[in-house]
Amino acid sequence: MVQKVTEVVGTSNEGFARAAQNAVETAAKTVRNLRWFRVTELEGRITNQKVSEYHATVKIYFDLDA
Repeated sequence: MVQKVTEVVGTSNEGFARAAQNAVETAAKTVRNLRWFRVTELEGRITNQKVSEYHATVKIYFDLDA
């Protein structure tokens, strides 16, 4: 088996976990055979002195077709 990894950034107004979930769900629309993921970075946007958006950089690993 051979796996490939791609890196994507998910965003959410709800939190880091939802941002990571959005990244995986969006990747699943165009990439087959998703197997696992690793969150590599967490960031956020501040608007008017409050957290307004969460960003999760996610490495997604998937199997290549044989």
